[in-house]
Amino acid sequence: MKRMLINATQQEELRVALVDGQRLYDLDIESPGHEQKKANIYKGKITRIEPSLEAAFVDYGAERHGFLPIKEIAREYFPSNYHSHGRPNIKDVLKEGQEVIVQVDKEERGNKGAALTTFISLAGSYLVLMPNNPRAGGISRRIEGEDRTELKEALSSLDIPDGMGLIVRTAGVGKSAEALQQDLSYRLRHWDAIKKAAESRPAPFLIHQESNVIVRAFRDYLRPDIGEILIDNAKVVEMARSHIEAIGRGDFASKIRHYTGAVPLFSHYQIESQIESAFQREVRLPSGGALVIDTTEALTAIDINSSRSTRGGDIEETAFNTNLEAADEIARQLRLRDLGGLIVIDFIDMTPVRHQREVENRMREAVRQDRARIQIGRISRFGLLEMSRQRLSPSLGESSHHVCPRCLGTGTIRDNESLSLSVLRLIEEEALKENTHEVHAIVPVQIASYLLNEKRKAVTDIELRQANVKVVIVPNDQMQTPHFSVIRVRKGEEISSLSYNLAQYHETQLNEAEDEAVPERKAPEQPAISAFALQDNSADTTNKKKSAPTPAKQVKKSETTESGGFFSAIAKFFSNLFASQPEPVVEEKPQESKKENNENRRERRNNNNRRNNNRRERDNDRNRDHERNRDNVTSEENRKNRNQKAQNANTEVSNEQEIAEREARRQQRREQRAEQRRRQEEKRQQQQEAAKAAQNTAENDNVAKQAEKKEEPRRPVMPRRARRQLTQSVRVTDAVATPAIDVAVSDSPVSEPPATVVSQLPSSEKTASCETSSDG
Repeated sequence: MKRMLINATQQEELRVALVDGQRLYDLDIESPGHEQKKANIYKGKITRIEPSLEAAFVDYGAERHGFLPIKEIAREYFPSNYHSHGRPNIKDVLKEGQEVIVQVDKEERGNKGAALTTFISLAGSYLVLMPNNPRAGGISRRIEGEDRTELKEALSSLDIPDGMGLIVRTAGVGKSAEALQQDLSYRLRHWDAIKKAAESRPAPFLIHQESNVIVRAFRDYLRPDIGEILIDNAKVVEMARSHIEAIGRGDFASKIRHYTGAVPLFSHYQIESQIESAFQREVRLPSGGALVIDTTEALTAIDINSSRSTRGGDIEETAFNTNLEAADEIARQLRLRDLGGLIVIDFIDMTPVRHQREVENRMREAVRQDRARIQIGRISRFGLLEMSRQRLSPSLGESSHHVCPRCLGTGTIRDNESLSLSVLRLIEEEALKENTHEVHAIVPVQIASYLLNEKRKAVTDIELRQANVKVVIVPNDQMQTPHFSVIRVRKGEEISSLSYNLAQYHETQLNEAEDEAVPERKAPEQPAISAFALQDNSADTTNKKKSAPTPAKQVKKSETTESGGFFSAIAKFFSNLFASQPEPVVEEKPQESKKENNENRRERRNNNNRRNNNRRERDNDRNRDHERNRDNVTSEENRKNRNQKAQNANTEVSNEQEIAEREARRQQRREQRAEQRRRQEEKRQQQQEAAKAAQNTAENDNVAKQAEKKEEPRRPVMPRRARRQLTQSVRVTDAVATPAIDVAVSDSPVSEPPATVVSQLPSSEKTASCETSSDG
């Protein structure tokens, strides 16, 4: 039998567990100081519009501004005369300083702000109302068959206002049209109260807060298969019964029982050890295998190890059976830890494709009962299965864990030798800087021992190379690796203290700086409407809804009733006593508060200082505390109004100045771009003109050359010289004896005498050459 177990013995932590027999299959834990903000409704103010992101940043009262993308902006916030052709431009839709009603869609995580939406959704027992989203609506995907057909008929008979959407939840199966209409009318009254509360005060403030974990459990988990609801606190039992009757789930009233056993409730059903497994990194499987779950900034990685698993005849069957068992446990751990985002599972390698498909199908069946939306891919060739799970709330680790102060979340630390050498290099780097007199190294005892013994010569060499620098190494037994501190002391800033007191001195200086920077923890903000936890008396709830968003009327009443009270008598006494200058006494403090608030606003805007943010929040909390005190209502409300007016005026002035400066910068950039384009155009024209001139010059040169060629007279061509012919053979016997040789040649002129040419040859070659015939 399935049971709902509610443990409320410790007021610091409320736990709701869903068990099937003695097996835990869902868990929800909430601490009073860590209430979730998801589904909370705020009135916020747009502080910045970023066209590059197509989104706006909204100040809704938290330290970090929320992120509002353009796709989450309802049509009611568009200008009345706006007509978009295609995708709208966010700068044309929203303006800085505009107030909007937003709902938290995703909570803050790490350095990321909350994701907001203007499409409000109000969840009830059977229905979810979306008052400004007419396109949304339908029936839950889990409802199938005849139940879906019946709900469609019942949904068509409901009186739904125009411009609103409606979704039927799984709990609405089998409910009559009258029950659905009653839940719808309650949601409509809730929406009217939200709109009235939003009109009563300027942004930012909390309008509606999501219910606590017990109310959420009744709303989300109550199904016909729940056979028993056990609660170990008498007050919570009475509250649960009244709430069950109020929401119209009287069939569950008889199932609520008060557990009074001597053994704690969760220990009686043997689920404490199962809850503890949700806090551990490694989860053991019944067959001997293990899951290793690691959460990172990008995704959650789950590794499956066979370990001591021996289920199966061979290695392939063992891997297959272990993966099937791991698929069921992974789906359970995702619900218990409430893990969201991307999830990558490294299954044991399986060769047959049919085994991979069976593991995928087992995974889909195991996550079917999960409330979150889940998308599952296929096992890749590397054995990895990718899936995504909707982030319903902060995970169990995010809400109950904090970063390790020693390793700062990395899980490992540097060894002593490596850390000592890093400190030594940093000491030398600081000693090389100009105007350095001393370098103080506050290190753990192990690091100091290593530097003063194994690296004593290296430290001495630094002092010798830098003659005017003194290195002081101070061990601190309160410090653990890998933490250390290297401080550079300039000339004229010497510390007149003994070396063993330097660690305490520097620690005191750091603590003073941290005390100034660390903000005070602010009190939880109270919602403007808080009368919608129960639905007992509709008249009472409507009266509360009407009275909640109009605090100004209550202030006026208090002003009239307290006009003749104690503070008025004191004011009259001081006015009679200091009749010459009554004005400064009354107006001095508000003026100072105005200046302080203006300075705080400027510092918060420029530096994004958390201390200034919390100072404003502390002022708001202090004002709310004074409002509870009837004696201080008048003075504190007046101061609050004056401060609010001053802040609004300063905000408007600063916004106008920022807009003017932005427009001036834009105009300057436009002028610069225009000047740059003009210069580029002139340069391009000059280049074109130069090219044209060069082309014209070349053409003129070609024309002139052609004209010269035409005008130049034709030169007479000399006839080709005829070949020289010999008419008689000549024999030369001795070139020296016969310097003059009679050679019979033709009448054609000869450039060189033949004897000279012949004389240059050897005697044998001379005879041979002269015996040649005249035909040559």
